[in-house]
Amino acid sequence: MGSAPAEKYSEDALPAYTPMPWSLKEIRAAIPGKFFVRDTLRGLLYFSRDVLMAAIAWSLATTIDPYFKHAATREIMTPVGAEVLRWAAWGVYWWFQGLIFTGIWVIGHECGHGAFSDHKIVNDVLGFITHTFLWTPYFSWKISHHRHHSNHASMERDEVYVPKTREDLNIPEEGDHEIDYDEILGDTPIYTLYMLIRQQVLAFPAYLLFNVSGQKTYPKWTNHFDRMTFLIPLTSLSLTKKIIANSILFTRAQRNAVILSNIGIAAMVWGVTYSSSVYGTAEVIKYYGIPWLEVTHWFIMITYLHHTDPDLPHYRGKEWNFQRGAAATVDRNFLGWQGRFFLHDVAHFHVIHHFFPKMPFYHGPKATEYLKAFIGDHYAYSDKNAFKALWDNYNKCQFVENDGDVLFYRDKKGQATRRPANEYRVATKFKSQ
Repeated sequence: MGSAPAEKYSEDALPAYTPMPWSLKEIRAAIPGKFFVRDTLRGLLYFSRDVLMAAIAWSLATTIDPYFKHAATREIMTPVGAEVLRWAAWGVYWWFQGLIFTGIWVIGHECGHGAFSDHKIVNDVLGFITHTFLWTPYFSWKISHHRHHSNHASMERDEVYVPKTREDLNIPEEGDHEIDYDEILGDTPIYTLYMLIRQQVLAFPAYLLFNVSGQKTYPKWTNHFDRMTFLIPLTSLSLTKKIIANSILFTRAQRNAVILSNIGIAAMVWGVTYSSSVYGTAEVIKYYGIPWLEVTHWFIMITYLHHTDPDLPHYRGKEWNFQRGAAATVDRNFLGWQGRFFLHDVAHFHVIHHFFPKMPFYHGPKATEYLKAFIGDHYAYSDKNAFKALWDNYNKCQFVENDGDVLFYRDKKGQATRRPANEYRVATKFKSQ
């Protein structure tokens, strides 16, 4: 019995999308004022809980090697069994400590937005400590992250996760000729997995250091450390030339804040180096290094899935405004109860955060109910398994068109899952398949 023929792809048959019509003032009026109130003590209790959990997990981890390396344990479990269980125990520690550390990073993120406390000094001191501990230049990232929120989903001005265009990937325009998308975008699943893992491990440091995934219009040396000094020997003159590259991300008035962030990171370099000399590099990696790598993984996974989805629009020119950009993100059921408890709902209630970044995270669940009731279908939610969504979106979100003011991602065949409504649409010559 033959299988049914695959349904032909047609741009006209795609669900049409009309950008939201409301002003931010109208949306703000639909949210009760009590959800914008910040409670410093409540925030400090959440932070204290995270620090206590991290300390308990660290303390328990100190018992792993002594217990499983003890002669009596190895006799009962056999040397091989004891070794397998020892590394399994370390795996449990890394999983939960990584989540706890990520929750601490989220507290710093709240501070950066001014959502943690009404007092700026509380926000900045706590944010600086928490983010520096996790290798994030607090003030520098706070500045660029504010610009991301102010320009989210704008092709011209957003700071991160800016889609590549057809032109960026050297893909010809659709026309009468056939485009071999497999030749241009086709990768083996193994290579795709390698690139995805590389993204998860390296994307955040690469963004901070080299503006990877940021605005392509920025100069070559754009980074989050403002003044990068390179020493180039001039052998003929036996001199050294100093090149100073100033990052476009910051103004002169922000220079001291960026320098303070750099001092914090330099202190971390010293602290980790000193700890490695005292306790051994392997111990530092086991207790701190791997959980920190998990922070970068979870942070990139969460933010990538918030801002990269085939059903979410991006905008150009006059069609962009703040509220349309804020709605161009998605709430996700990320790791179930663990995501809600350890990560402070950062993934579960992200849409409301983009509309109102100064709203404390603990008001997100209730405030989202009012937001959903007001904006209706413009609210995006996904219950798909987060790891499945990561794989799917990494493959489906390849590029957007060169033209048009309302844009949706296209996949490795050049196909979209959604299109702008007719009044926002740019005619394409995409052939039905």
